[in-house]
Amino acid sequence: MNPATPHRAGLTVLVGLAAVGVVAGLVAGSPMLEQLMPRLPAMPTTSIAVGFASIGVLVVAVWGIVQLNRAARTRARRNALASTVRGELSCGIRNRLLLRRLNELLDDAGGVRLGARFSIVVDELGVAFWNGGGRPRRAAHFPWREVRNIRADTMVVGGSVEHVLELRVRHNGSSIELPIILSAGRFGRYAMSDAPFFSVVRSWKAKHRTALAAEGLELPPLTAPIPIIRPEVAAAARR
Repeated sequence: MNPATPHRAGLTVLVGLAAVGVVAGLVAGSPMLEQLMPRLPAMPTTSIAVGFASIGVLVVAVWGIVQLNRAARTRARRNALASTVRGELSCGIRNRLLLRRLNELLDDAGGVRLGARFSIVVDELGVAFWNGGGRPRRAAHFPWREVRNIRADTMVVGGSVEHVLELRVRHNGSSIELPIILSAGRFGRYAMSDAPFFSVVRSWKAKHRTALAAEGLELPPLTAPIPIIRPEVAAAARR
């Protein structure tokens, strides 16, 4: 599949255009700046440095608060779901392709909404997407009879290739693959990969087959075993 995520591509274009605009403005306005600079009052370089440092600290502080708040909501939602549902819990990372395809599948007047980090519950009833914090709200649910296939794939996110779980769902006459990026859940890591990722894929496939067999429905065809690619093996293959 490997499509570049639209929001990252758009952001890259905007940053590039802004950089070109700044450079063009400096080049065009250089004569005027040369005349203006001698007329400006002298400013201590120490004050300028302190000002830039203060702005940097403020930006980092705001970013840290946002990240802590997001982590707290995710933890509260996970704890609430763990105490009320019976199933496997995972954390998903929102992407625009997933949102667009969810809205194509579900006829929701207000549109399907997902948080930057949302929870996924996989149990005997199917696959459910959850938002919120201590009081989770279900955003979407697909029973196992609507799931056609589960497979592993990759997606380009920014400048890296990440593992993605493809969940093919048939709903209201449409059959669409939902690309789910699973969060690594560790500081400094973005998406789940390697053995933990493939373990989740195998677990979902097993639950899918068990639920269909219990209802007497046709089972999906068996596929080849999903390989477990360890970091040291991948590093050796790149040499």
